[in-house]
Amino acid sequence: MDSTVSLKTLIDELEILEKEAEKEIKGAIEQESLEKLRVSFLGKKGRLSVLLSSMGKLPGQERPIIGQRANILKTGLLDLITKRQESLKSEDLKKIIASEAIDITAPPSGIPYGHRHPLISTTDRITDIFLGLGYEVVEGPEVENDFYNFEALNIPPNHPARDMQDTFYLDDNLLLRTHTSPVQIRFLENNPPPVRIISPGRVFRRDAVDATHSPVFHQVEVLAIDEGLDFSHLRGTVMAFLKEFFGDLPVRFRASYFPFTEPSAEVDVQWRGKWLEVMGCGMVDPAVLEGLGIDSERWTGFAAGLGVERFCMVRHEIDDIRRLFNSDLRFLEQF
Repeated sequence: MDSTVSLKTLIDELEILEKEAEKEIKGAIEQESLEKLRVSFLGKKGRLSVLLSSMGKLPGQERPIIGQRANILKTGLLDLITKRQESLKSEDLKKIIASEAIDITAPPSGIPYGHRHPLISTTDRITDIFLGLGYEVVEGPEVENDFYNFEALNIPPNHPARDMQDTFYLDDNLLLRTHTSPVQIRFLENNPPPVRIISPGRVFRRDAVDATHSPVFHQVEVLAIDEGLDFSHLRGTVMAFLKEFFGDLPVRFRASYFPFTEPSAEVDVQWRGKWLEVMGCGMVDPAVLEGLGIDSERWTGFAAGLGVERFCMVRHEIDDIRRLFNSDLRFLEQF
């Protein structure tokens, strides 16, 4: 700025600065560049400050005119910068929304939260009840040999009871277990009485598939051996368990036959106006105890077995066992 600075010259230069600043501010496309423009035009060392440094060469009465004009320019530019900042923020938000938009018509890509299968939750409930009665859980192999699955349970070769359990035989005298009773035999071989155990697990029989039968199903078997146990202890245990599981459904015991218990009974509950078999039970046959080297004169015991599917169907009023195995999410999501 030369020594011939005049009022008109400064006003003209302020107008030029204003037009340039407005153009550049309106054309800014980033928040960062907008801040640089503010410093360039309005900062302490910005172009407006440099221009006003020449104001001291004006006569005293003209300086307020330039000062007022400069304040108006500065206020206007700051207001313009603020509006542009808001505009840029709005544009950035629109870009984010567009990039994160969700097509609600597209199939879901995430995995929905799962829950326990009704068979598992039923097994857990049965197990919890017996744990509360002082029993412990014992498990064993699903592939068994003939001794543990049949002979040790008082079912020798050619015994008619083998016809009751149509078996999947494998090579080398192996088979898929037809019940979880072999688990009890294996446990008693290494654990002398007194014992109170339950053995839940999957079992296999060559049953035709229909509304109430499946070649693969689940059992929970109960075994208690101690001094002085009799049928009243068996009945009391079964009644306590059934009441805890089903509530106050009517229960009845019917005389039956199992090769490894004597006397034996089947247990029914009244469901949908009809009696439905849910368990088999009985006092452990002394021949089974003697075969394991247990003194049957001192020790007595009782056993019971139930099908988890049957309990699950009664509890949830399911009319077809196949629903539990076909993995239909429309069905399973109800539980």
